[in-house]
Amino acid sequence: GRRDHMAIDELLDEREQGERVKAWLRDNALGLVGGLVVGILLIGGWQYWQRKTHGEAVAQHAAYQTALLDIRSGDFDKAQATLAGLPDTVYSELAALQLAKAQVEKGERDAAIKTLEAVKGTEPGVAAVVEQRLARLLTDAGRGEDAVKLLAGADDAVSLEARGDAHFALKQIEQAREDYAQALRKLDSAAPQRGLVELKLSEVGGMPDESEVES
Repeated sequence: GRRDHMAIDELLDEREQGERVKAWLRDNALGLVGGLVVGILLIGGWQYWQRKTHGEAVAQHAAYQTALLDIRSGDFDKAQATLAGLPDTVYSELAALQLAKAQVEKGERDAAIKTLEAVKGTEPGVAAVVEQRLARLLTDAGRGEDAVKLLAGADDAVSLEARGDAHFALKQIEQAREDYAQALRKLDSAAPQRGLVELKLSEVGGMPDESEVES
């Protein structure tokens, strides 16, 4: 199957790497035996590295699950401590999103802002969600300028709408209108959030009918 094919590809890669090392060593008068030894060491090292990274991923997943259990039980401090011990990976980012959501639901908005501000954003897809949620919390906290700055490079509908909300909160009506109109152009005609964005655009004096969907 595909898994076997991938394993063969990896083995060929290892062999090829070993052969290159042996050839280099032969050229440098260390002989075939030395080349074989180093080739074996290289392959062994690669396999060790694979086991190590797999072990790290398993450990990170376990820490993520522990953090989720702490969040569900309401022990946010313990969850925060677990998060602090995790490297910047998708697990730490997802856990931070879950913790921030729980904090908001408990009325701890400022704590949620700090949780999301601590996220480094190594996974582009998750980082975008973190930014959007953080921007909405910042706007809610009266920090619209920070939200606008955070979403300065926005080019997707959700981020543009969030930036429009920040501009609206700052009474920057022209910029809000522009963001909402751009957000509508990015949305499919059947997108469920179109109605809300159209309503927001109308509130700032825009004309939803003029915002054609991008092809």
